Amino acid sequence: MTTVNTEKLSSARFAEATDAFVEEFTASVSFDQRMARQDIEGSLAHAAMLCKIGILTEQELADIRSGLAQIGGEIERGEFIWSIKQEDVHMNIEARLTDLIGIAGKKLHTGRSRNDQVATDIRLYLRSEIEMILLQLQRLQVALLDLAEREADTIMPGFTHLQVAQPVTFGHHLMAWFEMLCRDKERLQDCSKRLNVMPLGAAALAGTSYPIDRFMTAELLGFSRPSNNSLDSVSDRDFAIEFAAAGSLIMLHLSRFSEELVLWASAQFNFIDIPDAFCTGSSIMPQKKNPDVPELVRGKSGRVAGHLVSLLMLMKSQPLAYNKDNQEDKEPLFDTADTLINSLRAFADMMPRIQAKRENMYNAAKRGFATATDLADYLVRKGMPFRDAHEVVGQAVRLGLQTERDLSELTLDELQGFSETISSDVFDILKLEGSVAARNHIGGTAPDTVRQAICDARQQIPF
Repeated sequence: MTTVNTEKLSSARFAEATDAFVEEFTASVSFDQRMARQDIEGSLAHAAMLCKIGILTEQELADIRSGLAQIGGEIERGEFIWSIKQEDVHMNIEARLTDLIGIAGKKLHTGRSRNDQVATDIRLYLRSEIEMILLQLQRLQVALLDLAEREADTIMPGFTHLQVAQPVTFGHHLMAWFEMLCRDKERLQDCSKRLNVMPLGAAALAGTSYPIDRFMTAELLGFSRPSNNSLDSVSDRDFAIEFAAAGSLIMLHLSRFSEELVLWASAQFNFIDIPDAFCTGSSIMPQKKNPDVPELVRGKSGRVAGHLVSLLMLMKSQPLAYNKDNQEDKEPLFDTADTLINSLRAFADMMPRIQAKRENMYNAAKRGFATATDLADYLVRKGMPFRDAHEVVGQAVRLGLQTERDLSELTLDELQGFSETISSDVFDILKLEGSVAARNHIGGTAPDTVRQAICDARQQIPF
């Protein structure tokens, strides 16, 4: 006797039940149920459109709305029973709707397929997640601006190759982080524009013979327009890859921030204090205060970059149109969104409470001959060719190394021994304060310039 798995809405084609392992292996409901709200939202818009074109009656539309509202409540309260026999979030909700309202529930799928349905749900989901990510990103930007303003005069060493290069201000350094986040924000906003195109109505791959109104559905769902090609509509995951790429860059930036925070909090640098609430201790060493939050964010950057690679590999050999491979797009996307939101939130909460150890920063800037370039520029302004000035300063640095003194600690006679061009006014530019104040052009590290940059930046933040 032939056995048929009659519990599946799509089971009539099959002469035997799905193997139990295969059923579990191919099901996605364990993770795609998080798109339930978007699935219900899409179904409500689709039902309204079907009613407009005469596929559904007004009463059937009312029944569908009532049934979906009940299902939404059950899901929100944790009462909804999810079944892997229905494979995914879409079929679970449709099966429950049919149980509740009967034949009208079966009519809801007219003119659409799970292929365009899932493509629509993912876009709705990502659109919502991007809004939350942008909110946390902006919180972090505000925190950086506040801290940068507080530390606009705080002098610290600027580094290249992790060697002392020139003095900068801590506020200026923080504003470099802010600029990275500005680009991240623009990338997410740009990604949202391409994301906000509606595939619903493409059906399985070739559109539908029903006289659907895709413009109506797009408007109801807040999409900018319906998609142009049915084949591309159901198989396109460019938007997902683009989101993962933007997310990878955000996490890359947070990882760079984290690396500096970890270094600065170490006893060797001792530039900052990270609040206890964002650190943990050691199970064996009672003196330890470990910067776990920045370390963990630094580590999480790798998983997001890995998700980008996973999505690229997922799509690289797929023929048109939809393929089951695409079921594998959701978990990387979900985890990318979660990781971004949590990492940005952690930083936004932590940065306002970072304490700069200003004296330590200042003393570190006095080491490593941070004003050597200022001395070379001084000589150039006095008429010396830059390459000759570079040589003179190199000789002065050598003397400083031999005598363990900073350039500002050398005597005028010693400096004039390298060049008679040098006069007593040289000590104004050899001081750290004079060095940073001289860089008062746009983008420079002078405190007043930093404050102006902060003021300009605040005009770009909506709160």
